Amino acid sequence: MDTRIDEIAPGILRLSTAVTADGLPGGFTFNQFLVLDDEPLLFHCGPRGLFASVSAAAARVLPLEKLRWIGFGHVEADECGAMNQWLAAAPNAQIVHGLTGCMVSIQDLADRPPRALTDGTVLELGEKRVRYIDTPHVPHGWEACVLHEETTGTLLGGDLFTHLGDGQPAVTDGDIVGPAMAAEDLFKASALTPNTAPTIRRLAALEPRTIAVMHGSSFNGNGAAALNALADGYAQRLLKAMREA
Repeated sequence: MDTRIDEIAPGILRLSTAVTADGLPGGFTFNQFLVLDDEPLLFHCGPRGLFASVSAAAARVLPLEKLRWIGFGHVEADECGAMNQWLAAAPNAQIVHGLTGCMVSIQDLADRPPRALTDGTVLELGEKRVRYIDTPHVPHGWEACVLHEETTGTLLGGDLFTHLGDGQPAVTDGDIVGPAMAAEDLFKASALTPNTAPTIRRLAALEPRTIAVMHGSSFNGNGAAALNALADGYAQRLLKAMREA
């Protein structure tokens, strides 16, 4: 497998590995995001099986011993399966996650103690500022979260906007809502609760210019409109499920 490197926003790189699997038309991508600065941050570790390819790609642009922070959206193999491999390769790095994720899972799973963040905490990386945002159960997972890099307006959105395909182009200004809703109807991966749409609308208020998508192409454009449309899609599905209950 080959991991591609693309810059999706100034100083933010996407490390993307495309895979094929039965039942996934057009394939699927696993994307990690490297925020370059004085204290570099990796968002998503990827599964253990992809570590060799992804870490080799990261090492082409950054000595791994310089990596300072490692974050991910929630506790799941494709988000943090390779967490301890990254910790071994990057001895100066520390896991960052929310209080819930650290308490319930990460402080036991990680080979080094994580740093627990409260909602709204800002990591000063140097020139860049990354804000931690709790998003419980959105799209899934009690401990779910996203990061917002404020200087570039980049939302590191985890599994939000997951869609099928080979992840090309690396960044699109086209529709990512329709493909995301098609993937949701296939996977049924998201928690449909009264808080789902409002949580996504709170992210829309950030008005991100770039949305870093973990599975599929990233987005550049009117991030608020895309997030509000995504919220509408989930609200419609919740209403339909309630009517059919």
